[in-house]
Amino acid sequence: MTSSPQPPHEPHPNHDRGLEFDLSTLMSRRSLGMFLGAGTAAALAACAPGASPGSASSSTAGAAGTAATPGPTAAASAPSASPTLTRAIAECGVEIPQETTGPYPGDGSNGPNVLAASGVVRQDITTSFGTSNTRADGVPLTVTLTLLDNASGCTPLAGAAVYAWHCDKDGKYSMYDAGLRNENYLRGVQEADANGQVTFRTVFPGAYSGRWPHIHFEVFESMDNATAAGQVLAVSQIALTDAACRDVYASAGYEASARNFPRTTLKSDNVFRDDGGIHQLATMTGSVSGGYTAGLNVTV
Repeated sequence: MTSSPQPPHEPHPNHDRGLEFDLSTLMSRRSLGMFLGAGTAAALAACAPGASPGSASSSTAGAAGTAATPGPTAAASAPSASPTLTRAIAECGVEIPQETTGPYPGDGSNGPNVLAASGVVRQDITTSFGTSNTRADGVPLTVTLTLLDNASGCTPLAGAAVYAWHCDKDGKYSMYDAGLRNENYLRGVQEADANGQVTFRTVFPGAYSGRWPHIHFEVFESMDNATAAGQVLAVSQIALTDAACRDVYASAGYEASARNFPRTTLKSDNVFRDDGGIHQLATMTGSVSGGYTAGLNVTV
């Protein structure tokens, strides 16, 4: 795969997790201040995000996130929230940064359009659909996004739709790269439930030159808009954690990623370098043997 010219690569620091730790510490302090001024803690239920709580963590990353609407009224009217907070509580008023779709969106904007294909609405995106049933190999990854409506006080954005896509373990994209143009795996659409949550079952993406490991997504107002490539509410990317990437890329099948990963940091990545991915760094738990979960609150 070729990529556009990038800034000079920085050496990957031995203690790059320090950035994630610093972000966590910073946002936790902000979170505490806002929480103490918010009133009742019950209101937090309205915005609880949804990474699966079941797997033991070998690489948990604490990163900044989004906040629930303060006040008992909002809590009383909110749908039942998922039990695990995947982000800190103080950042609901900060909308997810708008980012590029990159050169391989598959949304019709530069040619290939998976959104018009029957079968794109699915939770498990590990296989191709339509004319192929090829399965992408890799360490299992479950991604949960919680969509929050900033204009209405950070209430769940039920009924919205998310299109997610990412590269395979070798850093290649279906529908675009040589040998994969007839494949459409690692792409899919989900509709947000009453909690504003969408979940995708996929595999851990690889690392390729010039980019920090990431997952692309677009948020649409409705499922109809998504499948018709209609108006987009947000375009952004999820940054995966250093700890999870190190563990996965040391495993069999990710040899190319093991070579590429040290070449780009969150601070040098051409998308996340503006703020180190502070609003896009997922909270992750899991292991190579048991698979990983990633959660992110997405305020739009």
